Order: sequence, then C-alpha cells, then structure tokens
Amino acid sequence: MMNFSYTRAETIADAVAAVAGDPDARFIAGGTNLVDLMKYDVMKPGRLVDITRLPLREIEATDGGGLKIGALVPNSDLAYDQRIQRDYPLLSSAILAGASAQLRNAATTGGNLIQRTRCYYFYDVATPCNKREPGSGCSAKTGVNRIHAILGTSDACIATHPSDMCVALAALEAVVHVEGPDGQRTIAFADFHRLPGDEPQYDNTLAHGEMVTAVELPAPRFGQNHTYLKLRDRLSYAFALVSVAAAIEMDGDVIGETRVALGGVAHKPWRVPEAEALLKGKFATRELFGEVADRLLQGAKGFGDNDFKIELARRAVVRALTQAAAGAPQVQSNKIVN
Repeated sequence: MMNFSYTRAETIADAVAAVAGDPDARFIAGGTNLVDLMKYDVMKPGRLVDITRLPLREIEATDGGGLKIGALVPNSDLAYDQRIQRDYPLLSSAILAGASAQLRNAATTGGNLIQRTRCYYFYDVATPCNKREPGSGCSAKTGVNRIHAILGTSDACIATHPSDMCVALAALEAVVHVEGPDGQRTIAFADFHRLPGDEPQYDNTLAHGEMVTAVELPAPRFGQNHTYLKLRDRLSYAFALVSVAAAIEMDGDVIGETRVALGGVAHKPWRVPEAEALLKGKFATRELFGEVADRLLQGAKGFGDNDFKIELARRAVVRALTQAAAGAPQVQSNKIVN
C-alpha cells in the first residue's frame, strides 16, 4: 500500500471540496472495498477524505410515503430497521444475503453503491486489465472467467457488479441523491451504474468529487409477493454467481406490475422492463416465467468457463418468480433454496 494523506471532513461541503480539488483524492467511510483495493495496489489514492462524521446516518420518511436512507447508514442497521423489514422486505433480504455480519456492520449504504466491479484480473496488478489500465486488454475474456458477466459485456470488459443490495434497489426503482462541486442532483437507480462499453474504468455515472448522500425509496408496493434468490458456490460469504430480485403485485391469481432484477450477470444490476411487461394481466405459470427468463437473457453470451450461467440464470428467474407469486420468499437465515 502506498503512502497517502488523510483528512476528516466535518461538513458535506468540505468533503466535496476536498475531493473535487484533488484528482488523487477519494472519499472513505466503511472502507470495506476501498481498503482492500489499496492493499492490492489496485487503487492508489494520494489522499483519503473521511466522511464518517457527516450527518448522513438517518432513515427518514419522505412526503411521498417512501423512505430516505442516509449514505452512512450501516448495511446491518438498514436490513434490520423495522420499516424496511415491514415495507421493503426485498431490500432487507438482499442485504442479509450479502457478505458477513461483521462486514455489514461496517459497510455503508453509499459505499455499497460505489463498490468496484468484481474480476480476478482487476485485483491482480500483474495481469492486463482495461479497468485498471485502459487499453491494456481484458485478461478475463480468454482466462478464468467462471464468475464473469454474460450480459451487457464489451470487448473491453466482462466484469460483474458484486452487490446484493443494489439488485434489490434496482427492482424497487430507488433514486440516488448526490452532492458535488456543481450542487445537488438525483439519479434514477437504473442510470447510476453503467455498462463497460469502451470505458470500463468507470463503474458509475458519478463525476469526480460527487458524493452519494442518500438513497430514496418510493412508497412501498411489494411487501407481500417478493423474493431475493442468490445462487453461489458457498452457502455464506460468497458473491453471487446469479441472483434474482423479484417483486410482484397480485390481484387474486392475476399478476399485476412486476419487477425483476438480476445480479452477478452484468457490469450493473440487470433489468429488462419489456420482459416484466410480459407478466401483467396473466396467471402465474412456469411456462410464462420461462418466457420472461428468455427475454431477460436475450443476447446472453458466455466466455467458456461461465457458459453455465445462462441456464443457471434462466432457472433462477423461474424459481424466483414462482416464489414471489406464491408469497414464499427465500429465507436468508436458511440459505437452502426453497
């Protein structure tokens, strides 16, 4: 790890100014991802700006009936908050499916959003990686790529976004509040993360110096019929090979609005609204769920070791929609697939 300077910010404005004025500066809060990357010399910030004293630890009701979650709310506090468990159980379940209890105690809401994508070669500075050094090549495409993306890839990068929480936030259509040198703005969750394209070094649409201050959830709608299904190599403390956040509004036996987001398959949480629309006004059947899965996975491409992910994802979507329609969500404390 290289030497770096350290500053503790007392206000949001001071934190933004400190990072915006220094191209080598980065915000730090829980540090569960950034510190690891610094240890591996993947990221080498010359200055860390500590934001842990900022007043961003509250979960507040909004005028629209939703909740506004401060960027420094720990993942564990968010998962176990009574309002989240009652009105947004999909989000609570997704958080509890991720990492370990110790990491969830340290990790923050804002930090979860901006964690870097996952790839063996990104973490190995001895290998070429376009994410670390644009133009150097993508070692994963012809290397060990079992965990890598099958959707939204480019010639430059096939890394995957590792978050569980973000998959649920994508399905819930959250809004991200940020503050930067040009003031405050909001970003629809679907627009926050980005596909690699020819600039894989950028994981999200934040400008340098912009800081996530809160995540806003809309008024609750999917408290009954939902599930977060995570398939992985180990039953705990492992990133998803494929995960599915599914939320359905049911009118008796007829499906209303549906949201489906996939994790572990792309550079960002993956949604296809046209696939979700196939369900509206119809009865829940495995055949119908299979059609939705096929539309979600249209254009999916494996790179050898990860070819199995395409069929795994299809089965996971069918299983998750079956669980959600039945009101039988996956139990994260058990981890055995229902």
